[in-house]
Parts: sequence; C-alpha cells; structure tokens
Amino acid sequence: MRRAAGIVSFAKIKRPALVALGLDTLAIFLAALDVWLVIPEKAQPYSIYLSGAACLGLAFRRKLPFLAVIVTVPGFLAGWSQLAAMIALGFLATRKQMHWQTWTGFALVFTCRFVQWPLADFVELSWREHVLDGIYGVIVAGMPVAIGLLIGARTEISQKLSELAASRDRERRFHADAVRAEERARLAREMHDVVSHQITLIAMQAGALQAQTSDARSLETAQVIRQLSTKTLEELRSLVSVLRSGSEEDGPRPGINELDRLIRGSDVPVHLTVERIPDLLPSQISAAAYRTVQECLTNVHKHAPGATATIRIQGEHGSLKVEIRNERARTPGSALPSGGHGLTGLAERARLLGGSFETADTEDGGFRVRARYPLDR
Repeated sequence: MRRAAGIVSFAKIKRPALVALGLDTLAIFLAALDVWLVIPEKAQPYSIYLSGAACLGLAFRRKLPFLAVIVTVPGFLAGWSQLAAMIALGFLATRKQMHWQTWTGFALVFTCRFVQWPLADFVELSWREHVLDGIYGVIVAGMPVAIGLLIGARTEISQKLSELAASRDRERRFHADAVRAEERARLAREMHDVVSHQITLIAMQAGALQAQTSDARSLETAQVIRQLSTKTLEELRSLVSVLRSGSEEDGPRPGINELDRLIRGSDVPVHLTVERIPDLLPSQISAAAYRTVQECLTNVHKHAPGATATIRIQGEHGSLKVEIRNERARTPGSALPSGGHGLTGLAERARLLGGSFETADTEDGGFRVRARYPLDR
C-alpha cells in the first residue's frame, strides 16, 4: 500500500517534467524527419551536419530560446532544417513576446528562407524569384512569431482573468466580513442591554436576600446565586467583546486547566479522568472541551439530579477525545426549561473545528456525550 502511494506521489511530482521531455522529443523527431524527407542524395556532408545540429539545438530551447534559434540558422541556411528553425522561433516568441530577440530571430529565419545557398545560385535568380522567396520568407518567419504572440497573449489574458476572479472573491469576502461585523455588533448590543441587565437584577436580588436572611441554608444559596451571577456577567462581557471585535482570539477563554473549579461549583458528583493531554493545547480546542463539560454538567443537574457523572478526557492519535456519561436521576426534581440548543451548539462547534460530536442514551437509563477535536489543524 505504501509502495503504491509512493508511485502515485512520484508520478504527480514528475508529471510536468515528463510532459516537457515528451514535447522536446517530439519536436526533435519532427525536425529530424523533415530534414530526412527533403535532403537530396548527393548532399554535402557539412550541410547534413549543420542540419543535425539544428535539430539537436531544440533540446535547450526552453532554457536558452534565443541561442536555440541561432543554432538552427546555419542548418536552415546551408541545409534543410527549416522546421527546426520555425519551432525554435515560435518558442522564442512565446517566451519573449515583443522583445528584441524575437525580431532578431524573425530577421534571421527570414534571411535563411530568402537567401539561397550557395550564394552564387542566389545571385543568378531573377527578380520574380526574389519576390517569391521574400513572400515565402515572411510566411515562414512570420507564422511562428504570430503563433507565439497569440499564445503569450492568451496566457496573459488568463492570468488577468485569474487575478480579476481573485479580486472579486476578496471583495465578496470583505463584504461578507462587513455584514458579519455589523450583525455581531447588533448581537453584542442586544446581549449587553437585555441579558446583562437581567443577570444584574438576579445578582442584586441575591445580594438583598443574603443581607436580609438569617437562615444558614438560605444564606448559602443566596451566596451561590450571587457568585454564579457574577461569573456569568464576566463571561458575558468577554463574549460581547469578542462579538464587537470579530476576532476569535480576543477575550479570556476558560480551558481544561479550569475544569477543577468548574466541577467544584457544579453541585454534581463527578469522576474525572485526564490522560495524555498535550503540553501545548490549542486555545480553541481547550475552550471547546471546557464548554462541552460545562454544558453536560448543566444538563445532568437539570435532567438527572443526584446522578453521578463520569468525565474522561484523552489525547490520542492526533485528537482530543471528551466523553461524559451520567447515570439515571437519583432524586426527584422539578423539570427545568430547556430549549435543546446547548447540545446543538456543541455539535456545531465540533464541526467548525473539524471534529465530531455524538450523543446517545445508555443501557442503564443514563446519557452519554462523545466529542472529538483534531489537534493537527
């Protein structure tokens, strides 16, 4: 299995190089075939060597395109490597576009097609033959340049279109960020104006009850209510600051290190097990684990009063696993209101972090929550 994966990876890495090698081999083969098909039987040896050198010069047309054109010129002028010169000139035009090297290569290829070798034969040509050779020279030299310029223009247009598409995507993201920032600011105002006001009233009433009552149990209950209200206000202010700034990293976040304090104030019997937790735990993962335990303990307190909760937090295989189990209710209690949004919010948080979240009833009538958060994001 590993060997197959290695072969696939090697093929992906080497594919562009293999394509380039294949194209270069095809270009050299076509140029050599062109020379072989038109070369006469009584050709001079030097013309054959120059034509062969022109064909081989296509091998370095990618790194040194102008030099490749120069190498093909002698073989075209004194031999039969016309196709090799056209291929080299076309690639030079594709790379350099309107550079002086392109027009120099055009002039050289035109000269090779216009001038006949040996020069004595060229001098004896009539003016009609010179005009005809000039027309063919423009076609032979102009066609590769035109194709190269078109390919370069197409590549440039494609790059511009890609940049335009990326710019539009950035504009859409900026607009979406602005809309979300406005919505976060509105939510922050409503949370501060409504929720914080109600919690402040609860804290004030608990303080008044604490000052007026003399019963020890009522005094302790009022004190707990006041402490919980104060802590809730602190977390609410933190959430409001995050909403206003729009940054997920702003504001204090409770994490796994604060689970002991959470368990002590939950009024739920808990068995906690923590195994193989990384030293550097991402703040988002730590906060998600804390919120998962917090919500589950709240649900145990509301729906299964008197039940014992078993919490297991384990780092394993590049992820953090959180499992909370509770037994069935041990003592009767009044039903507390629940909108069912707590577990839904935990599932959404897990999905945003690339993890998973699942809930299920247990065989003994209890409830189980399992969450997994990846650590290698």
